Amino acid sequence: MCGIVGVLGSHEVAPLILESLKRLEYRGYDSAGIATVSSGQLGRRRAVGKLVNLSDLLVHDPLAGHSGIGHTRWATHGAATEGNAHPHRAGRVAVVHNGIIENFRELREELSHKGLTPQTETDTETVAMFAESLLAEGMSPEEAVRATLSRLTGAYALLFLFDGEEDLMIAARKGSPLAIGHGDGEMFVGSDAIALAPMTERITYLEEGDWAVIRRGGAEIFDAAGRRANRPEKRIHAEMAEVSKAGHKHFMMKEIAEQPQVLAEALDHHAPGGEITFGGQQIDFSGIERVTMVACGTASYATHVARYWIEQLAGIPCEVDVASEYRYREPPVPKGTLAIFVSQSGETADTLAALRYASGKAETILSIVNVAESTIARESDIALPILAGREIGVASTKAFSCQLIVLALLALRAAEAKGRLSAEQVAERLAELRQMPGLFNHAMAKAGAAARIAGELAEARDILFLGRGRMYPLAMEGALKLKEISYIHAEAYASGELKHGPIALVDPAVPVIVMAPHDELFDKTVSNMQEVMARGGRVLLITDAAGARAAAEGCWRVLEMPDVAALWAPILYALPAQLLAYHTAAAKGTDVDQPRNLAKSVTVE
Repeated sequence: MCGIVGVLGSHEVAPLILESLKRLEYRGYDSAGIATVSSGQLGRRRAVGKLVNLSDLLVHDPLAGHSGIGHTRWATHGAATEGNAHPHRAGRVAVVHNGIIENFRELREELSHKGLTPQTETDTETVAMFAESLLAEGMSPEEAVRATLSRLTGAYALLFLFDGEEDLMIAARKGSPLAIGHGDGEMFVGSDAIALAPMTERITYLEEGDWAVIRRGGAEIFDAAGRRANRPEKRIHAEMAEVSKAGHKHFMMKEIAEQPQVLAEALDHHAPGGEITFGGQQIDFSGIERVTMVACGTASYATHVARYWIEQLAGIPCEVDVASEYRYREPPVPKGTLAIFVSQSGETADTLAALRYASGKAETILSIVNVAESTIARESDIALPILAGREIGVASTKAFSCQLIVLALLALRAAEAKGRLSAEQVAERLAELRQMPGLFNHAMAKAGAAARIAGELAEARDILFLGRGRMYPLAMEGALKLKEISYIHAEAYASGELKHGPIALVDPAVPVIVMAPHDELFDKTVSNMQEVMARGGRVLLITDAAGARAAAEGCWRVLEMPDVAALWAPILYALPAQLLAYHTAAAKGTDVDQPRNLAKSVTVE
């Protein structure tokens, strides 16, 4: 997701905006720019690539002004070029934008009849052009923006700046998050509270359809119908301002290492004193006859694991859907459905759209999120925080393991409510989960072994992952992590599917990573593994001590994990998948924290 920052300040704002944009780098971007108003005139600087390029440009060609907007762009319409970089300008209007304007071609055609021709390939420029055309007809900036918004179809967070208006910004959101920061005679706008944290602790989150007229004296917020809206002001925590790698080379490694701590905090919050309370939130399973779970990417793999837990422990039929497909299937949502939506950011566009489809149909809408003030959390009946803390690395690590912990607790709660587990049995299972932070600490000692293996994996062009039962989704997550940050092609298969086609890919040049704790399906997985080795395949076996004793012979490499309760093994086995991906990417020299073409939060379809 692109980053937006706006400042109505009392000092030169270009340096402030640049620093704030740096705090949004984790989202992913390919170009950046800043526009300011100085002596009544708009000025603009843009650069392709990392923010250091924009910083260098500003050193050689400074940009004055106490009012400004900035943007980090992740290309959608049009390549990553300086001309396509934001802010876009048309006459007296400069605009930055997150999202996609779906009807921009229609609007361009309308503007062409007025003799206006776009200079870029982007959809965003059309917004600036349309607002400028209305200014030319005599409208005020506020009137022009409101009329422009009424014509836009799609998703957007927009921030407008105007020639001759040094005490005015106009912000709008529909489908993409946007927050207003309050200062002492200063005002700020950001797509993320992290960007605003060094400048203010006072934040107002715009709600869906809101737009706001912002001056140094405050903000006037209107809802989608044009009525004045009183949105609450919230305080953000001071630690939001802290962005540090804590001595690690990459944020991803820092976040991998933080997992014992955040898992313990999630368990302490949701299950204090040996009782699952979810922070006092009541979840009624008495009328629940079916569970539907919807998510994207890594979060989707967490729901795949949870399907095994919910069906095996609670006996509730469970389906899992990819959010980008769910609502387009128009699936029936039977009475008695618990619909669960999982999203780290709580702003994932497809997941939010799926939630809105299910809203009013499902018995209960429950979300599992890392951002308590997110749109998905606010639009749910119940929102369970995963308490992973800020995750800066694009490839999710600690958020995934915390999602699994919360889903595991949810499965236990459902099993007890349905009479499938006694209170004593739930306490036993919960005690097993409470060992997880310690097991992660123990398993981190394998980082060196993982790094040595990764050095060899880095030479491969293709890698296969195999797993059975609860470990199949972990194989999918392992393949995704490797693809995301090392750019090595990787695929995952259920072990039993090997003979149904994928075995044709096996040869000595294709490493096969087998995730197989010594559980009830171990022997079957080893049988599939032997088929790989019989065909010259190189097997990396990730298992425990018992598994290593039983099946290490003939394996290319073995990575041994601590013993863990079989039911919860997927949580622990996320760690070797993360370590292998991280060290493989590091060996290849790729950008681990900001891999190419990826954004941290996907807020457009």
